[in-house]
Amino acid sequence: MKKILIFSFAYLPSVGGAELAVREITERISDFQFDMITRNFGYKNFERLGNINVYRVNCLKLFFPFVAFFKAYRLNKKNKYDAIWSIMANRAGFAALFFKLFYPKIPFLLTLQEGDDLDYPKKRMGIFWPFLKPLFRMIFKKADKIQAISNYLKKWAEDMGAKSNIEIVPNGVDLEKFQISDSEVSSYFRSQIGFKSPDDKLLVTASRLVKKNAVKDIIEALKFLPENIKLLILGDGPERDNLKSKIKNLKLDNRVVFLGHIDHKDLPYYLKISDVFVRPSLTEGLGTAFLEAMAVGIPIIATPVGGIPDFLRDRETGLFCNVNDPQSIAEKVKILLEDEKLRNKIINQAKDMVSLEYNWNNIAKKMKSIFEEILGQNI
Repeated sequence: MKKILIFSFAYLPSVGGAELAVREITERISDFQFDMITRNFGYKNFERLGNINVYRVNCLKLFFPFVAFFKAYRLNKKNKYDAIWSIMANRAGFAALFFKLFYPKIPFLLTLQEGDDLDYPKKRMGIFWPFLKPLFRMIFKKADKIQAISNYLKKWAEDMGAKSNIEIVPNGVDLEKFQISDSEVSSYFRSQIGFKSPDDKLLVTASRLVKKNAVKDIIEALKFLPENIKLLILGDGPERDNLKSKIKNLKLDNRVVFLGHIDHKDLPYYLKISDVFVRPSLTEGLGTAFLEAMAVGIPIIATPVGGIPDFLRDRETGLFCNVNDPQSIAEKVKILLEDEKLRNKIINQAKDMVSLEYNWNNIAKKMKSIFEEILGQNI
């Protein structure tokens, strides 16, 4: 059995689009042995999660590339890996690059899942960026194959000097989990948000509470909407306190519910009881939460940034709003709530698109072909 070593800065139970993608893909591929090196965020140093042997290393964020490389060096002496797979270029990419430089004959697959501002590495490295930029670009140049989850990230790889073939394979949705009926939604989920009046309409957003997801713009949009329109915020993050202060200052306490971090298995039910999904991102690699909302059957409002235009066609599979524009968000919400014909068209076309193009089973087959392609180079 061929062995693939994965480098990922974070992994389950920490949940994000990239982590879910790795789990969904590897659980559908039993032909290879998958090992992973990731940073320890307070979990076991080793455990088997699904189809992956997860090795966690204890270190500061800054030192992860070095500690992960040395761990990989020791594991490779025992396991003799046939390929390496880096989840994102930053941090994990550096560890994979060091490994590739040490073992140039072992194929290197780079997956681009970045959702933050693509200038983030430059901002994080500060005054050291001019010295580290050539090394960062080398990650793209040394990769034998690059998988990008959107055209936006493919273009970034090309700008960074990628020399290998770049293939777009997006993240997907577990259709069995997200295509649920109204009868499957228990009163428990409704009671969690204090829903009382049948006339109330519920907006929902699900994301890390960070500036780039612009949750503050949704809160401000409520000022331009009728009192019966409420907002459910799913997720947690460093912006939580700032957002709560904004809600208090705008006197919107009775119209916004924070549920914080929720178990991902509960997400379909909270989406199902909502009327519109809104996330006015400032930047987005792809945005799995949008696809999940589409699969559940609620219309989405998003900004035309990053990888979002890959799946959102305005007035066909969702509505675009302007960036940093709460009034634009409010206008789009009104359109979806008032125009039943348009709303139903968007819901149906979005569900069909997700079923055809963003099904994890099909995506896993594409990823298996990529693994077989790079493993064929190691003969």
